[in-house]
Amino acid sequence: MVTYLQVIISGLLLGGVYALLAGGLTLIFGVMRVINLAHGEFLMLGAYASYYLFMRLGLNPIVSLLLTLPLMFLIGWVAQRFLVTRVVRAPLLTSLLLTYGVSLALTGGAQALFTNDFRSVPFMSGAVNVGELALSIPRLVACGIALVLTAAAQYFLVRTRWGKALRATSQSADVALACGIDIDRARMLAFAIAVALAGAAGTLTSFLYTVYPEMGRTFMLKAFAVIVLGGMGSFPGAFLGALALGVIESTAGYLTTTQVAEAVIYVTLLGMLLLRPQGFFGVKEA
Repeated sequence: MVTYLQVIISGLLLGGVYALLAGGLTLIFGVMRVINLAHGEFLMLGAYASYYLFMRLGLNPIVSLLLTLPLMFLIGWVAQRFLVTRVVRAPLLTSLLLTYGVSLALTGGAQALFTNDFRSVPFMSGAVNVGELALSIPRLVACGIALVLTAAAQYFLVRTRWGKALRATSQSADVALACGIDIDRARMLAFAIAVALAGAAGTLTSFLYTVYPEMGRTFMLKAFAVIVLGGMGSFPGAFLGALALGVIESTAGYLTTTQVAEAVIYVTLLGMLLLRPQGFFGVKEA
């Protein structure tokens, strides 16, 4: 019983990091109706930024967030300003092709600059004992920071003026424009925040997993599974879906193997698409 409880808690801790990545992806879709296939590559850039800040300057990943967050925000702002804004009102296939091209370009650029070597950030290790449970310190720290950042993003969306502008744009861009909201700026802000969240998730994964140019694809597939579970466009849904996915992955990995656990994730995704394609918290479109 204790073992199963530890597996579930480990999955919840992992889900907190997934929520940070998936929250940005669902924010982009909610505000712009664009599926960003390059979102995982922004996570990869954040991971590499933290790796080199650690190796060259000795900054631990938590401190490096003070640099990677604004850097990734700027990258997101530029990407939206010069690329993504051109396909916002275009057919969905157009945005998919654009963001897939960006994904390939970022992966290829990372391979050219950083090579295909696997790297890691030896930041922390060990476990803390809580009764009979042994909880991973890196996962506890990563989950705690992810929860703080996710809560900050949710607070921004619910309580601030621009957060309300983003939600209004998500509900109806035309009505938001009629109310005097600068929807182009709202979209740029949403994309920049989403990329910053992805970069932060990359920083956290840099000391949980190995860092390599194609790591974004793995996390991107998991982010899609999260938003399918929680509901596309729902920020709270993405959070709960991430926790559910973390538990599913951790439990399947314990009962079977890592490879089978990966398959279980995508079987769950397919089942959700068949039974409830709008997710648990999404709204079924007419």
